[in-house]
Amino acid sequence: MVDELSFERVVSMYYQSLYRFALGLTGQENDAWDLTQQTFYRWATKGHQLEDKAKVKSWLFTTLHREFLNSLRRGNRFPHLEVESVAHELPPVAPQVEARADEASVVEALQQLEEIYRSPLVLFYLEEHSYREIADILGVPDGTVMSRISRGKALLRRLLADKQSGGNPTSPAPSTN
Repeated sequence: MVDELSFERVVSMYYQSLYRFALGLTGQENDAWDLTQQTFYRWATKGHQLEDKAKVKSWLFTTLHREFLNSLRRGNRFPHLEVESVAHELPPVAPQVEARADEASVVEALQQLEEIYRSPLVLFYLEEHSYREIADILGVPDGTVMSRISRGKALLRRLLADKQSGGNPTSPAPSTN
């Protein structure tokens, strides 16, 4: 099964989850679509070099994340994001009528988090990757993933609480490069 992964099959298996991850990173549908397409282009041109075909999913998510970071560094994409502040037990969302507004607030708050916190949150809670998979995708130790998820959740809760109280949002913690 894994040995015979056609391009079409890879796209059909991973397109939706890659797109959701890209949307979580960029916050813009067009940018997410572009990142997803760029990732599949990389797969089409370099995927044959992957020796362990069981790691296709990890390779795709890692590639998408690197494409995102490279585009930020080049400064030629995602003009609505700053390089310094760009990662699902998200804070509870009220049921029914308020759900959509609250979900929009969570997405907006998520976009305010630095990329080092946003990426792990999106991968863990929205894409349901394990700590190990996230560590492989982001190229960091498991413990770093766990601490970034914990800090990211705390920052997200604080941003949402500030928004609910009508106060000025508390600025996210400084980057730990």
